[in-house]
Amino acid sequence: MSHEIELKLALGATGPEALRRHPLLAGVSPRVASLGNTYYDTPRGELETARMALRLRRLDGRLLQTVKTRGAGGGGLSRRGEWEWEVPGPGLDLAGLAGLPPAELGPGVLERLEARFTTDFRRETWALRHDGARIELALDEGEILAGGRRVPIRELELELEAGEPAALWSLAEALAESVALRPSDSSKAARGGALLDGAWRLPEGGNAGAWLHRAVVALDALADTGDDAWREAAREAFHRLAGLGDDAPSDTAARLAETLAEPEWLTPSFGRLALALARRLPGEAALA
Repeated sequence: MSHEIELKLALGATGPEALRRHPLLAGVSPRVASLGNTYYDTPRGELETARMALRLRRLDGRLLQTVKTRGAGGGGLSRRGEWEWEVPGPGLDLAGLAGLPPAELGPGVLERLEARFTTDFRRETWALRHDGARIELALDEGEILAGGRRVPIRELELELEAGEPAALWSLAEALAESVALRPSDSSKAARGGALLDGAWRLPEGGNAGAWLHRAVVALDALADTGDDAWREAAREAFHRLAGLGDDAPSDTAARLAETLAEPEWLTPSFGRLALALARRLPGEAALA
């Protein structure tokens, strides 16, 4: 098992091209791959309920099976347990799952697993050194397909390979100088589950970190549904965070709420504010 530490960022429509032009990527050639993924769960969604993800990934003629466990974090930053190994296919390696978290959910779970939804995307990966850390920067563009519905994938993942997590924030802030981006707390698995169910569910608020997490998930829901009710839910969460009266975070949260009232709210300026707020607050939420 490995522990994955990454910062997930959602991009606006112009984000991918702006990212490729960013000075930090000048002279660095990316690796390019096409990834096809099938996610599995029981008909009752027991893995999703336990905030786990199980997938088969097709990559360069190989089939990889991956299990990810419940994450912790918020504001885009997450820490998860991960197991990945090559399998012969065409289906799941159930024997290899024995003893891993899905098997711990109870008797019969492995036997009830079935394909639930797919994600297909093109990944460009850059290997960077930044602030004394080694970071893999991965740009994903494609789509999630579930229950006959489709939503686009346009996201950036900064994965820490060596060094301190602070370098992830520093790199994201540097990218946000010219790239329209924002923190995202919803994995592709969580988005696929919401698309399959036809419904998003917001986490509860509470302390500052919880209100930030609620706002970020509401923006994830807005991106996938286009329903302005989620924009209002994000504004309310930012207002609630601002109402806690904690000086600089309160002021930043209030400015984010104001910006969300604008039609073209996802700009580099919004991203810089959101990153500054997320970096200041403790990320202790349970992530899907």
